[in-house]
Amino acid sequence: MLDPFRTILAFLVVLGVLIFVHELGHYLAARWRGVHVERFSIGFGRAIASWHDKRGCEWRVGWIPLGGYVKMHGMEHAGEATAEPGSYRPGEAFHEKGVGDRAIVVAAGPIFNFLLAAVLFAGIFATYGRPMGSTAVQTVVAGSAAERAGIVPGDRIVGLDGQPVARFEELQRHIQPRAGQPVEILIRRGESEVKVIATPAARAEDGRGMLGVTGGAIERERLDPFSAVAAGTWHMVAVSGQTLQGVWQMISGARGAEEIGGPLRIAQLSGEVADLGLLPLLTFIALLSVNLALINLFPIPILDGGHLVFYAAEAIRGRPLTARAQEYAFRGGFALLLTLMLLATWNDLTQLGIVRWVASLMG
Repeated sequence: MLDPFRTILAFLVVLGVLIFVHELGHYLAARWRGVHVERFSIGFGRAIASWHDKRGCEWRVGWIPLGGYVKMHGMEHAGEATAEPGSYRPGEAFHEKGVGDRAIVVAAGPIFNFLLAAVLFAGIFATYGRPMGSTAVQTVVAGSAAERAGIVPGDRIVGLDGQPVARFEELQRHIQPRAGQPVEILIRRGESEVKVIATPAARAEDGRGMLGVTGGAIERERLDPFSAVAAGTWHMVAVSGQTLQGVWQMISGARGAEEIGGPLRIAQLSGEVADLGLLPLLTFIALLSVNLALINLFPIPILDGGHLVFYAAEAIRGRPLTARAQEYAFRGGFALLLTLMLLATWNDLTQLGIVRWVASLMG
């Protein structure tokens, strides 16, 4: 059982970093586009601490740490912006800005989450190193092509048909299209190198070549700063693609919706990951940052992506959608988000065993 205080602290750190970076994107973009920010809040509800800067922006920490927001001057409606006499700032209201400026301010939050993930991945690759699947053989399947060729656990495959290989993925790419074809394999065994010939067997389900070995432990390659930035950015893009693929599989029914998690599961995982050390914690924050960015970009009213859809429609039509259309859209978006939150909470309670415990009490 994890120490509950460590779990809570790790959860607050993880969620606090993600929320702060997201809202910082909105804040800096608003400042850039000349919009006055009235409040920058981490958390909801009554303020635990608050202060005002010289520009009149209130910075506060709320007692419910499940989100945050940036309140911009005149973001709601022009009429509401002038509700308090003397409080209106001409030229600094959100609703006065062009559709392009408003879109930049809204999109900046998810963009900053993507940037956070890229920076964290780059930092990890530059310090701890980029993970690479080595070609060291961990196990050999009995009766496989590798066993018949004399390959044993502990061997390191360094060449295939005269071409050097350094990653297990390279070995797989070379072997898979060569079912039934002899392959010359250069093996490093201790201090010596040995050449053997193996004929990969065809896999029953798809006919791809199979050598019959599993790779060894993950090795890390430390990158220089420029390579780390490029690799970190590309890894962020790859993680985004994998996440979107997983979402589509849920929508199409290829994967179950039980994988959708909420704050309870994030809290549980935060505690477990923090217990493993700084590297897993930073990786976890980067992965969650990508997920938060993508979720906010979904075209659901209330979310940033929904606002961007409204702005795109405004740009095409030459005028905003009617207030009634936006109201109905926001109601639908709120209902959808509420449904997803209930599903995520149910999955969290089920995963933590609370549902089974309550069911056992009820007989």
